Amino acid sequence: MTNNNSTIIGEYNTISVIIVNYKCWKDLENCLFSLINIDKSDFNYEVIVVDNKSNDGIFNNFLNKFPEVKFVENSGNNGFSNGCNKGVSLAKGDYFLFLNPDTIVSKEPIISMLKLAKEHSDYGIVSCNQLNKKGGSEKIIRLFPSLQNLFGITRAIFKSIHKKELSKRFDISNGIVFSDWVSGSVVFISRKWFKKVDGWNEDYWMYSEDIDLCKKVSKLGGKIALNKNAHIIHNHGGASRLNVKTAALTKTEVIISKHVYVNNHFKGFLKYFSQFLIVFQVLSTKFILALFGIVLFFIPKMNLQLIIFINLINYYVYALVRNSWLSDRSMNNKIGQIKNS
Repeated sequence: MTNNNSTIIGEYNTISVIIVNYKCWKDLENCLFSLINIDKSDFNYEVIVVDNKSNDGIFNNFLNKFPEVKFVENSGNNGFSNGCNKGVSLAKGDYFLFLNPDTIVSKEPIISMLKLAKEHSDYGIVSCNQLNKKGGSEKIIRLFPSLQNLFGITRAIFKSIHKKELSKRFDISNGIVFSDWVSGSVVFISRKWFKKVDGWNEDYWMYSEDIDLCKKVSKLGGKIALNKNAHIIHNHGGASRLNVKTAALTKTEVIISKHVYVNNHFKGFLKYFSQFLIVFQVLSTKFILALFGIVLFFIPKMNLQLIIFINLINYYVYALVRNSWLSDRSMNNKIGQIKNS
């Protein structure tokens, strides 16, 4: 009997599943168990894990526990984009599936994404619905950053004013939703499209790299397609919430990545005006929160705000000195420093 999936998919394809890990071993273990239990009757796949130098003594244990998985240890905590690109450099697949380590997958959503990518060459990036442990769905409709939606308040106003227009544009009644961008936790892309956009942008250390990738695909005429009828489990948490210091670092990088995105994709006066607005909004709000952090330093959440404010002051000073919006942790920033030294 002919397998319907095989008939639709056509030729036997290899998918390279690429996961970037940093101290998320328990989540990664669950993710890998879900992957290695998928049969290869409709497609072949390999799993590549790039560990961003967790340096906690667990790496070798996973080498022994999962011999069928290709593990590589990065030179440092070089960020998500760098880890993904390193994984691709080792990949043999016709298609790449980038996953967060805190995801649980099954065969069906992978087949659905493969089918969409094969049947529609203009689908530059494909993704699927993401559910948490309680069955709640992640946000499906996402807009590219613009002056109108740079901040939470302006974004809410923009969506309220353009509610009918957005509902028509992002018709969620159909199985496929064409959002502006999809979360980097589940990204399916062909090798051909990946080469077209020159891979993940290593200007970003963490956050906004997924928006950037989708933007590059969109600029070349590719569509960002999300199958809302197929889903994977995404259990948020991971290394970004280990402690106050780590949380302060990641929350600082959220803001830095916004500056990097604006610098990369906004033009002319709009770019400079938007950068000014972000700096003004961030410093004014974070300054007030930092004052509370000084008084209430014994409360971790308030102490966190003080650390974030200090991190941002340091970032803005160095941004002026270096004439660059890149994070200290950005691989492209490090390369630039080496070239200029």
